[in-house]
Amino acid sequence: MEVELRIVELLCRAAEFDAYYGTMIPLVEPGPALEPERITRYSRQLMLPGFGEGAQRRLAAARVLVIGAGGLGSAIVPVLAGSGIGTIGVADDDVVELSNLHRQLSHGVDDIGRSKVDSLADTVRAIDPQRDLVIHRERLTSENLPMILKQYDLIVDGSDNFPTRYLANDAAELAAKPLVWGSILRFHGQVGVAWREHGPTFRDLFPSPPPADETLSCELGGVLPSLCTAIGSLMATEVVKLVTGIGEPLLGRVLFYDALTARTREIAYATDDTRAPVSELIDYEEFCGIQSDPASDDVDATSAAELLQWMRERRPLRLIDVREPHEARARRIPGGRLLPMGRLDAGESPEPPDDGAAGEKIVVYCERDPRSRRAARTLTGRGFHVTYLAGGIQAFVAVGGSVVEGDAVQDAASEQIEVASS
Repeated sequence: MEVELRIVELLCRAAEFDAYYGTMIPLVEPGPALEPERITRYSRQLMLPGFGEGAQRRLAAARVLVIGAGGLGSAIVPVLAGSGIGTIGVADDDVVELSNLHRQLSHGVDDIGRSKVDSLADTVRAIDPQRDLVIHRERLTSENLPMILKQYDLIVDGSDNFPTRYLANDAAELAAKPLVWGSILRFHGQVGVAWREHGPTFRDLFPSPPPADETLSCELGGVLPSLCTAIGSLMATEVVKLVTGIGEPLLGRVLFYDALTARTREIAYATDDTRAPVSELIDYEEFCGIQSDPASDDVDATSAAELLQWMRERRPLRLIDVREPHEARARRIPGGRLLPMGRLDAGESPEPPDDGAAGEKIVVYCERDPRSRRAARTLTGRGFHVTYLAGGIQAFVAVGGSVVEGDAVQDAASEQIEVASS
């Protein structure tokens, strides 16, 4: 009886061990046997339960591409190098600035003006001269990423913008390789793993990007410096787990960290079976509603001061709000009629001008102007003579224009509203 109880106890411990130390298939096959110096270097992790020399040899054989050498990248890469990842590629075309140094701790004052990837290479060499850091001193695009990714086993996205996040996700899905992604802003961070072969991806969590005029960067929104090391370390841990097969990766789960309360929480999500698989890489700046050079637009822009003057003169105007209903309920320009960008993309158009509305101006607007520029191009292509409000509602308020807050929203399909003067 005592022997049977002992067997049951051992089986229970084995089950607990599997739960904690993983059932995932390791991503990378083990490399050659470790030399004595390597065994000494990694002795503290070789003794970890479920790890051992086999896991360390997998790390040595792994090839990992990191996007970004800034806030997250400068935290991720040194941890990967110290852990023993054999080949680390880093892609970034930026240079070190003074404003980076409070959070990008792999760079120093002497690095200001240097390429971030060159500075990061020095940091890695100082940690371990035998690590192989591959420098990609370029901005990743739909054209160059597929060829670069062929050299690596997985991709880590430490970028700070949505076009690159969708590019990284789609390239990883097409290459059938895992993606570890993270983001930080102000006092919050997120970490997740996307791998179409084994679970949902970034597109299942975020099917479409947020409006470009609603997203903040660290430059505009700020970031707590310790978030970089906290989230970067979590991302590096996910890489180690995937390469070695230990633990449970963040597949189908997003980890949220709130630095102000020192609390974490998870949100589970599933694969969207209705979503078409990624078949090609696209123009991700256009997909995210970003126009890099507004001066190149083939549509007319109206300044906020001009619109305010037209309204005061009671000129014939038709204002079309291309934001979402909840945004319009928060605040809107008087007389604006709602026609969200999604409905425009689906083929809906406003009513054509009446024959008697000679000289009527159609002005489309959003919060800042990325969506309205795109809407203006769409409507121009359909034969409408339109202009967009440069700077959006924010610019309109800045020049003294009044807005309606918390009022009912007029739909573009309903009756014409008279534009009030302000």
